[in-house]
Order: sequence, then C-alpha cells, then structure tokens
Amino acid sequence: MKIIIAGAGAVGTHLARMLSAENINVILLDASEERLSKVNSDLDIMTLVAEPTSIAEMKNAGIESADLFIAVTPDESTNIMCAMIAKQLGAKRTVARIDNYEYMQPDNKHIFESNGISSLIYPELLASREIADSCKYSWVRQLWEFGDKGDLVLLSVKMHDDHPIFDKEISNVANVLIGHTLKEIGMHHGHKFHVVAIKRDGETIHPNGDVKIKARDLVFFMTTKEAIPVIAVLAGKSGYPQIKNTLILGGGKLSVRASWALPQSMDIKMVEPSFERCEQLGGLVQDNTMIINGEGHDMELLIDEGMDRMDAFIALTDNDEENILACVAARRRGVRKTIAQVENIDYLDMAESLDVGTVINKKVIAASHIYQMLLKSDVDNVKMLTVAEADVAEFVVKAGSRVTRDKVMNLGLPRGVNIGGMFRDGKAMLVGGNTQLSEGDRIVVFCISGTLKRLDKFFK
Repeated sequence: MKIIIAGAGAVGTHLARMLSAENINVILLDASEERLSKVNSDLDIMTLVAEPTSIAEMKNAGIESADLFIAVTPDESTNIMCAMIAKQLGAKRTVARIDNYEYMQPDNKHIFESNGISSLIYPELLASREIADSCKYSWVRQLWEFGDKGDLVLLSVKMHDDHPIFDKEISNVANVLIGHTLKEIGMHHGHKFHVVAIKRDGETIHPNGDVKIKARDLVFFMTTKEAIPVIAVLAGKSGYPQIKNTLILGGGKLSVRASWALPQSMDIKMVEPSFERCEQLGGLVQDNTMIINGEGHDMELLIDEGMDRMDAFIALTDNDEENILACVAARRRGVRKTIAQVENIDYLDMAESLDVGTVINKKVIAASHIYQMLLKSDVDNVKMLTVAEADVAEFVVKAGSRVTRDKVMNLGLPRGVNIGGMFRDGKAMLVGGNTQLSEGDRIVVFCISGTLKRLDKFFK
C-alpha cells in the first residue's frame, strides 16, 4: 500500500509515524523544508519538499499510484484543492482535513464526493464529541457508545480505594473490585460486563481470569447501557454527581465546538486570556456559555469564578503543561471530572500518572478516522484509545468468514484481541468464549495496538 500525506504538521507527522510502523510505504509532502527536516531525524520515511496544489509536484511524488492521499495542512482550502487534484491524477481514495462545520452536514456530503474527496476529517469536531461523551458520567474517564442508541458501551474507570461498596440490590455480598481476580468478579457479575483491558504503571494489560484489579488501575469495561449503574456501584462511584456546571479553560476552536457538543441544559463558563478573542466568542457560543476574560493559571480568578463548585473542569488551551497542571489543581480542589487536551504524545503517560482525568489528543482521534480506511474488512468505526495503546473497532461479520466457523474461544484470535460485545438482530449483548458468531452480527473488538490489521483475515 502506498500513502501520500500532504502537511508535515502535528497531525501529518503523527500519521506518518503510525503508518510507517505498519511497514506501509509513506511519502510525506510539505512546502517547508524546515518542517520536513525535523521529521527526517525521527522517521524512516520518504519526504519531499513540494507544494501539494502543484500538479507537476504531485506527479513527481507518484500520485497516480497512491492508494490513499491524505491532506492535513493547516489550510482548509489547500486540503480540499489538493485532494481534488490527487483524485483526478489517479489516487484511489482521498481525505481532506477541514475546519468548517457546514461541510460536515450529511446533505453536503455528495458535493465533496462528486469532486473526488472520499472523506472529510474535522479533528476538533471529533474531539468535541469525545469530550461530550466523557461528560455523560462524572466518574467515567472515557466512554465510547456503539450502535444507533448507544446500547453497547466501552468505558474506562480509575480504581480508587477510598469508597466502601455495599448495595443489597446489586449483590447479596459486599463486593469490592480492588483485590479481586477477574475470575472471582465474573462469578458474581459475569453477565453484566467484561473487563477487556487494564492500564497499570504505564502498561496496557490484556487480562486473564487470574489478574487482580489493583488501586490506581485504569480498567476498561465492555457492557450494555443497562449495566452501567452496576459498574458505578462496584467501583465505588455511585455517589458521583451529574455534571451540571462546567468551566472550560481556553477559547479556541475546540472549546467552541465542545461548548456546542455539551448539553444545552449545562451551565458553562469559558475563560480566555485574549480580550479580542472574548469579543469573537460572544458571537460563537450559545446562551448557556458565559465568557470570562482572564488567564488560566490565575487560580484566584478561577476560584472566584466557582472552580471549587464545578462538576467538570475542561482545560483546552494550546499549552499542554498548563492544561495538565490546571486539571491537577482542579482535582485537588475537589472537582470530580477533569479533562485535559494533551497534544504531545510523550506527555500522555505523565498525564495519566498524575491522575489528570480524561485526556484528549486530536492527533490520535484523527488517526482513528483515517486508519479505518486502511482495513479491508467491513469496518464501521475505529477508535484509537488515547492512553491505552489499544484500538477498538466495529466489524460486520460476513457469510463464510473465518469468525463464523467455530466458537470464539476456538478461533485462534491474535494475542491481545478481545471480542467484547455485539449486536444481533438489533439487540446488544456481551460475547463470551462459547459464543458462535453469525453472518450480519456487528461485533465490537478491543485489541492492543498493532493487532487490528491482523484481524482482517478473520473477517474477509
């Protein structure tokens, strides 16, 4: 497979790094020799100083034999134009990064498809949806819903040992997840959820029945919507409040999109240091959002604005360090739900170790969208988990495919792969070792990074 990427910025560089690790032939184009020189020192890929809207330079890059062309320069118009040119010159599929919400409307999709653009990607919009999803429950680090109604759910929960658990309606015996093996937990609640992975001390564990849950583990549960309250009780989170009051740090594009994605019943305060930007924000946000001119590191200001009383604190400035430290400060002041934008991949483990809360990385989110196009199977959705070195994907089972030939336990799936749940005839259910998959089943697969592409042969 040959992939050409236009734009050696943060997203383009991350994609090049990820795809080259898959032994894919990647060519990275950029008009700036300086940006490309930084990439050359890190990655073993081909780079080319070229203007992506130049037909001659695109031909020089071999665009006619490209399986996928990805335009992720900072300029939306450039991305749209060079993606159209790439398609006309022979690229099989094209992707263009945009920042105009109007272009993402379903009624406008045909406009771009008819001009040769296979897919549009709007990282801020995708990230804002993840922020909104993670705010549905104040005790959940990240939440991903599957199916039209979100009846199947993957959620991650940080294990703390300061909440006693006892609920006669849930269990006849007091049950604390910490200190118990997955086998023990499964004996009492095996039909309620599956633990598909555990993040511990910077490592993602693909657990077996003998693994014990420990304090400070980040545990990933696959469950149905109805069983979410069970996990809340067992993890000591049942007393956590619903999110009604939120403070957003930073007034950039992601903050605006997040304010729109969050429920309009929520009261939002947005802190932005630039007075000129504050004036612009007044015409961009909705009535439930109050704009405050001030610095995010001004703790006195934040406290005066009620940070201590907030149900959620969301730091979305362009400064990773400021976002991380602000969330740490908010948690120490009792804010249950904190979210930080962390764009530097090297900071992700540090953010998790500092118990920052939910971590948002636009590069990883954008890569998830694009990676889906590389898989040959019938895949509807791919998510690369920001802090877990893992991927989640929805596969549709085809007639005669390898996964239909035996029970799940006998399929010989790659190590690190866990089929957590599925939809059959529209009904959400968990998948166990004795489950036999059938044509038309829509299954959700959790797998350690690097194994997703190896699943293609099981579903073709």
